[in-house]
Amino acid sequence: MALDYYIRSGQKQLRCGYTTGTCAALAAAGAAEFLLSGKKPETLSLMTPKGIPVETAPVFLFIKEETAVCGVVKDGGDDADVTHGLTIEAHVKKSGSPGIFIDGGEGVGRVTKPGLDQPVGFAAINRVPRRMIEEQVQQVCDALGYDGGIEVVICIPGGKEAAQKTFNPMLGVEGGLSILGTSGIVEPMSEQALVDTIAVELRQAAALGAKRLILTPGNYGEDFLRKNQTAGEVVTVVKCSNFIGDALDITSTHPFTEVLLVGHIGKLVKLAGGVMNTHSRYADCRTELVCAHAAVCGASQEVCMALLQAATTDACIEILDSAQLRQPVLDCLLKAIQQHLEHRVRGKYRIGAVLFSNQYGLLGQTQMAKEIMESWK
Repeated sequence: MALDYYIRSGQKQLRCGYTTGTCAALAAAGAAEFLLSGKKPETLSLMTPKGIPVETAPVFLFIKEETAVCGVVKDGGDDADVTHGLTIEAHVKKSGSPGIFIDGGEGVGRVTKPGLDQPVGFAAINRVPRRMIEEQVQQVCDALGYDGGIEVVICIPGGKEAAQKTFNPMLGVEGGLSILGTSGIVEPMSEQALVDTIAVELRQAAALGAKRLILTPGNYGEDFLRKNQTAGEVVTVVKCSNFIGDALDITSTHPFTEVLLVGHIGKLVKLAGGVMNTHSRYADCRTELVCAHAAVCGASQEVCMALLQAATTDACIEILDSAQLRQPVLDCLLKAIQQHLEHRVRGKYRIGAVLFSNQYGLLGQTQMAKEIMESWK
């Protein structure tokens, strides 16, 4: 059944969907319940990490050779992607080993390069979905009084073919799709609606008299700000998604005086090349930019080749650390980022950038960012 949850984006009401991680957790719970009780649940439900309940019916539920199989259809809402309409299956059976073991089967990719959410060799089932699957299965076990081991294998029929339309092969996830999601909910990504929403938030902040502003692409940036208390209580924070150039332009139409751009290096490194819409469909030059600046800083051909083949910017940092080049390369990238930011805003306000990584924490800030933050103390 379709998720009856909407968000306003500009003047539109857009229906949300749920992630592959939510589907996998629902399917795992359904299969576990059928396996342990012998009764088929008519509906499956859970509370997503975002706090929004999801309920749906399994498209099939059967037992074959002591393994219960449950299927849940992925609903992408108004943000349908290649996973929309695919069936996420959970194959659940009892295990002689204690605990809940989770792996991927048909149509679920496997990690082949370092720097991703899961280690090399593991199924591409990210941390939050793994936790959701484990929690849902454990709830079933507790309710039915089962304290033995459980093995859960997530499959996506057609996932291997669908993955060819994604960046998975390039990132180092081979053989299928990833099981993703941090909130459990898919929020629609209408581009113009998102830009309109950013404009509204900036207009409201200016109307309330704000002069200082922090822009951040999304959830990672918000989490970093909260943990590091970068913003304080007196600075307005606005999420700009991938539309960094649009957000900077809109900001220039209001009387803001100081703007700090805080983001994950995987997004903001693209600014070093003047890329102001950081969505991967427009440009994915992360490793190329790191490689170019590393070469300027004296990196060997071997290091440059490793950087070009890296799956993520976190993996790039690891390579730079091994070559003792992290700081000079980051300084070089930050200088380029600052130049492009200043060119974009054309003196309308002071602008600086702060880079971080989920794995390595704070990576650095431009000189102007340091001056801005110092003035905020």
